Amino acid sequence: MNPLLDKLHPYPFERLRALTQDIKPNPAYRAISLGIGEPKHPAPQLVEDALVGSLKTLAAYPATAGEPKLREAIVGWLERRYGLRLDAASQVLPVNGSREALFALAQTVIDPSQPGATVVCPNPFYQIYEGAALLAGAQTAFANSDPARNFAADWSQIDEATWSRTQLLYCCSPGNPTGAVMPLGEWETLFALSDQHGFVIASDECYSEIYFREEPPLSGLEAAAKLGRHDFRNLIAFTSLSKRSNVPGMRSGFVAGDAALIKKFLLYRTYHGSAMNPMVQAASIAAWNDEAHVIANREQYRAKFAQVTPVLAAELDVALPDASFYLWAAVPGGDDIAFAQQLLAQYNVTVLPGSLLAREAHGVNPGAGRIRLALVAEKAECLEAARRIAEFTRSFKQSLL
Repeated sequence: MNPLLDKLHPYPFERLRALTQDIKPNPAYRAISLGIGEPKHPAPQLVEDALVGSLKTLAAYPATAGEPKLREAIVGWLERRYGLRLDAASQVLPVNGSREALFALAQTVIDPSQPGATVVCPNPFYQIYEGAALLAGAQTAFANSDPARNFAADWSQIDEATWSRTQLLYCCSPGNPTGAVMPLGEWETLFALSDQHGFVIASDECYSEIYFREEPPLSGLEAAAKLGRHDFRNLIAFTSLSKRSNVPGMRSGFVAGDAALIKKFLLYRTYHGSAMNPMVQAASIAAWNDEAHVIANREQYRAKFAQVTPVLAAELDVALPDASFYLWAAVPGGDDIAFAQQLLAQYNVTVLPGSLLAREAHGVNPGAGRIRLALVAEKAECLEAARRIAEFTRSFKQSLL
């Protein structure tokens, strides 16, 4: 067996199940889960129609590089969304959801023969980053989020010696779990570090289309273009239809950026057997070419967050994020696990303790004392959950006196 498998940590949801397996929730309340970030809004009819209408495409093997029409649809969306014009043949590649691609990129770019090969991650973080690094034979280093700066990752925590060993950096904007969006100045800092030390930047942008400010979130590709980096050197952006179009079961997204990296990534994927299903390609073309369903989806989230956030903010330290579909709330007393366990027991609401989404780094676990609330269900269910959480929090505060 691959000994590197023993380095993997249990997934946050596995740890949560272990922490709650002996809890019997109050039967007076029906179960509501805000724990998993799985979109619950209906999938667009145009995507379903495209899937059904492409059944006869199953008789042929798909190309790993995807159909030209799909790549053209992707570059068309990038131009409309960010004002960019990429080459469909060399700078974009369809992938089976951002998750598998985020993992696979590390296997492509990491050279484990180099002493101390390192992957830098934000903290808290999407656990795929860590698993990808460890199974590629690298070690991890973490930049903690800073609540005083809207939970931006504090990249200055990474010292010069660590940067010199870094081969890959994962960043996530809008962030999971904080919803923070990276500004242009932060991108400029990361690009300068990449130029100095030669590492690749993997920009996870799967929440880019769910936002609450007037200005849409900045893409890493867009930031590079604004800074004159039109070759996107050492930059790969990851985007998914899962959240944008409510089709997580379809497993469809793309990577885009540095043509030299895309070429090597395509080579890896050819051997990895990761060509996209032809039906999924047809449905993806329909999704990328339509923006009306995305606008409607975003408005549903905006209306939901506008009603739910004040209910929770009356009792918890929580505020509307820049983007994404999570609320990142501080809990009274600072024990996020005890809060989540007692909330489940008394009110049958599941939330994810923030400490399970982070690692201890620089002397602290930056997720400790917070909970992640995924507002993915319909508005009425999210509001009911918020009212229960607020009621529970009032009593929880009393128990701490």
